[in-house]
Amino acid sequence: MSLYSVISGKYLRFKLGLTPQQNLFYGFLTYVLIGSLLLCIPWFHKNSVAFLDNLFIATSAVSTTGLATVSVIDSYNFFGQLIILVLIQLGGIGYLTFTTFMILSTTRKMTHWHQNLLKTEFTLPKTIEIKDFLKAVVFFTLAMEALGTVLYFFAFKNLNLGSFETLWFAIFHSVSAFCTAGFSLFENGFANFTGNGLINTTTSVLAIAGSMGFIVVTDFALFLKKRTHQLSFTTKIILMGSLVLLTSGFVFFYVYEPTISSLKGTDRIWAAFFQGMSAMTTVGFNTVDYGNFIMPMLLVTIFLMYVGASPSGTAGGMKITTLTAIIAIMKSRLRNHSRITFFGRIIPYERLFVATSSFIFYTSLIALGTFVLSFLEDFHLEDLLFEVASALGTVGLSTGITGNLGDWGKLVIIILMFIGRLGVLTFGLAIWAKHRHSPENKPLKEDIAV
Repeated sequence: MSLYSVISGKYLRFKLGLTPQQNLFYGFLTYVLIGSLLLCIPWFHKNSVAFLDNLFIATSAVSTTGLATVSVIDSYNFFGQLIILVLIQLGGIGYLTFTTFMILSTTRKMTHWHQNLLKTEFTLPKTIEIKDFLKAVVFFTLAMEALGTVLYFFAFKNLNLGSFETLWFAIFHSVSAFCTAGFSLFENGFANFTGNGLINTTTSVLAIAGSMGFIVVTDFALFLKKRTHQLSFTTKIILMGSLVLLTSGFVFFYVYEPTISSLKGTDRIWAAFFQGMSAMTTVGFNTVDYGNFIMPMLLVTIFLMYVGASPSGTAGGMKITTLTAIIAIMKSRLRNHSRITFFGRIIPYERLFVATSSFIFYTSLIALGTFVLSFLEDFHLEDLLFEVASALGTVGLSTGITGNLGDWGKLVIIILMFIGRLGVLTFGLAIWAKHRHSPENKPLKEDIAV
């Protein structure tokens, strides 16, 4: 028996012995470590970059966050930028998505291990099959990124970049926007394109399409294919919640933020919509400086980043559906109803348990992250809270402190970005949950006053 066979056999047994959550944990961790090691190769640099900064960039790319401690365009050459783009794509569509799609395309069979892993990573309603979902993910991703590349190419054509560089900038920003990563090859992001309708529209369409989630895409694809298929309650909640958050963000920024209200004409409209869209979809691009925002608008931005978009998409955050479940619980309790309902639909208790656990864990991590950073860094509390919410929500917006963080502060943000991409509950289960077959002590039943 060859050494390769022995090693591959042990590795296979190791993978099969892990829970789905642990498989996801090690899978994304592998992406991060390989990406950071590749970025450490001097051949991919324009200027020398420290290992911790390479690790930060790799984690930010895999988690599709967009926070950066060094300038991507100034620090990495074309090949370094290509590595970052591949990491963004892998992180955006999810662990094993392309691999499983290729398996389905060739053998039309999916192993039980693949099914468990994908069902853990992508929370799907019972009306959608995993096979239909995967096809929608791959085809929709490629179609949207190709469309974005064409539109960005025309938008960047007048910047005197050269044909190849213009095409590369178009591809990079298209993938970054659809995967809601927020990485840019421009020194100050999209700050020079505040009133550019084509760039604002292209970025918004890509970010909203990615953040809406592949559940919505799959649902609509099945609806068009089979007229008997009904849109799921999840899809309706996502569409309604996204519309409410986008509208609310636009109104707040348009009316109350001086940085935006000082702009004239359509520039003000674009700026107000774009900042709200960027925070809610967690795409992380900005056309104005968040460092100049007044405190109330920073809090509005933090709330939008905190909620995020929909599950099973490229966006981060706590998720609209989680917030909906929490609101439903509160409403039903206040009305003294025995069942938890939303818009006349009963929400299953297992979903409510997941939502409340996610809400508590997510909020606790933001509080803990801010608390730890306040010990390590000498910045205003609102800047630290903004940075933590952006990292855990995989958003990438910043008030300008990212590059000035110390080594320990960077490490805290790295951990938060990784947890944000993995999902707070998946991370918790990967670290603390016992194996399903492990024996449990039978607890005593007691009452508690609440």
